[in-house]
Amino acid sequence: MTTINQEEIQKFSRIADEWWDAKGKFKPLHRFNPIRIKYIIDKCTVHFNLKNNNNRILSGLKFLDIGCGGGLVSEPLTRLGASVTGIDASSRNIQVAKIHAKKNNLKIKYLNTSPEKKEIQDKFDVILNLEVIEHVENVDLFLRSATELLKKNGIMFVATINRTFESYIKAIVGAEYILRWLPIGTHDWQKFLTPAEIEEKFNKLNLNKLDLTGLKFNVFSNNWTKSEDCSVNYILLAKKN
Repeated sequence: MTTINQEEIQKFSRIADEWWDAKGKFKPLHRFNPIRIKYIIDKCTVHFNLKNNNNRILSGLKFLDIGCGGGLVSEPLTRLGASVTGIDASSRNIQVAKIHAKKNNLKIKYLNTSPEKKEIQDKFDVILNLEVIEHVENVDLFLRSATELLKKNGIMFVATINRTFESYIKAIVGAEYILRWLPIGTHDWQKFLTPAEIEEKFNKLNLNKLDLTGLKFNVFSNNWTKSEDCSVNYILLAKKN
């Protein structure tokens, strides 16, 4: 059994060279990154009772960034002191990530694999599934495999898009067809999951939900902000019991 959807992998591999072009096809993720990183830092600070350590607040924590792409999240976390392993099913994404990390003298372990392949022996304090779950082939296998790599009392972040009429209008019609923020066909609305559906899967895996937060794009400030509205983008945080 596999979680890899070859069609999805090819889709992102074709544009992998643009990962670090803030004005290219991944421009939405570059805009999205600050609020995601801040959310991760804030939640890790509280959960692990971290103390500010000369801007390396994440020192001592082991992160697994699943579906890391070109390293847009792995790199900032590494700069903050985290020990990061990034994995991606696209070999092209991993090549791009390795080159960029080396260019910036960052020590990040990048692997071309997926969680169910059992190629990773380590256990992690934090697992990130950011904008990846809607692209995998078998969500149950994916989450189960990811959970097996999480330490007891470790936390898992799942950021994705809700399956609502509003998300269809904004994330697909708006973002792909009208604004052209993303290449047409980037998302399949049928593969979006509601927070309740993911929570149900969490419960079966002995994961306890800690937080649910919506993320909303403000067209006036041109920035993303946290919101109680989870009708489009949201992040679920859970702890392994």
